[in-house]
Amino acid sequence: MNDHATTPPRWLQAALLAPGLAALLITFVLPVAWLARVSLLPQAVSLLPQAGPSVPATGLSAGAYARVLGDPFYWWIIGRTLGIGVVTACLAVPMAFPIALFLARSTSAWRGVLVVLAIAPLMTSTVIRTYGWMVILGRHGIINSLLLQTGLLAMPIRLDNGLFATVVALVEILMPYAVISILSTLGRVNVELEQAAALLGARLPQIVLRIILPLALPGLLTAALLVFVLAISSLVTPQLMGGGRVFVLATEIFNATTVTLDWPFAGALSVVLLILFGLVISLYQRVLARMEAQA
Repeated sequence: MNDHATTPPRWLQAALLAPGLAALLITFVLPVAWLARVSLLPQAVSLLPQAGPSVPATGLSAGAYARVLGDPFYWWIIGRTLGIGVVTACLAVPMAFPIALFLARSTSAWRGVLVVLAIAPLMTSTVIRTYGWMVILGRHGIINSLLLQTGLLAMPIRLDNGLFATVVALVEILMPYAVISILSTLGRVNVELEQAAALLGARLPQIVLRIILPLALPGLLTAALLVFVLAISSLVTPQLMGGGRVFVLATEIFNATTVTLDWPFAGALSVVLLILFGLVISLYQRVLARMEAQA
C-alpha cells in the first residue's frame, strides 16, 4: 500500500494545527513575551493614587534580575520553593499509588463510584479545602481536641500557620492529580503478567515491587512532576496555611504585583519560576528517555 495515499495533504495538516497553534500563541507565547518585556523595564510603574502618574523610563534593564539573583534572601526563597515541591511530591505520590492500584485492579461493581470519590476533591475549590485544613490544624481544631481529650497533651500545640501545615494541605490538595496520573498508567499494565507471577508462587509484595512498580514507573514520574509543578506554583495554600510566615516564589510575586506594585521585579520572579519549570521538565524528559532506552 502506498503511504502517500493515506497521508493527509500538508494544507490539511496545517489547517488542523492552526487553531491549536493560534490558541497557544494567544494564551501562552504572547503573555510570556509580555511578561519578559515587563521584567526588563528599568523601573516600576507606580499605580498608587497618592504617588501621582508615573511614566516608566525608556529602554531595557536587567536590574530586576540583579535584585533577584544578587540577594541571598531570594535564593533562600527559591530553595524553599523547590524543597516544598519535592517534599510534597515525595509524600503525595507514594500515598496515591495504593489508591490508584486498588482502583485499577478492583472488580467491584462500585469501581466507578470509587474512582469518582477519589477525584471528587478536585470539584471543591482550593480555597475551601485550605480553610478546612486551617480548621483541622487550628489550636482548637479536631487534632488538638482529640489529643487533649486522650490526655496526650496538656495544652494545644500549634500545627497551623507554618511550613508543616502548608505541606500537609498541599499533599491532600494535589494527591488526586497523582491518583489520576498513576491510574491511567496502571490501566495499561498487562494484568496477565501479575497473574503469571502469582501462579509461579510470587507473593503480592513481590508482584508489586518486581512487576507493577517497574512497569508503572513512568506514570509515577509523571505524577511526581505534575504534583511538583503545581506545588511550586501554588499561591493560595502557602498564603493561607503559612500565616504570612511561609515565603515562596508565588507569594513574593503576588506581593510584588499587589502590595509594592513593582512590576519588573514581579516579572523577573515569574521568569525565574518559568525557568525552574523548564529545567524540571527537561530533567524529567531526560530521565524518561533513558528509562525507555534501557527497556
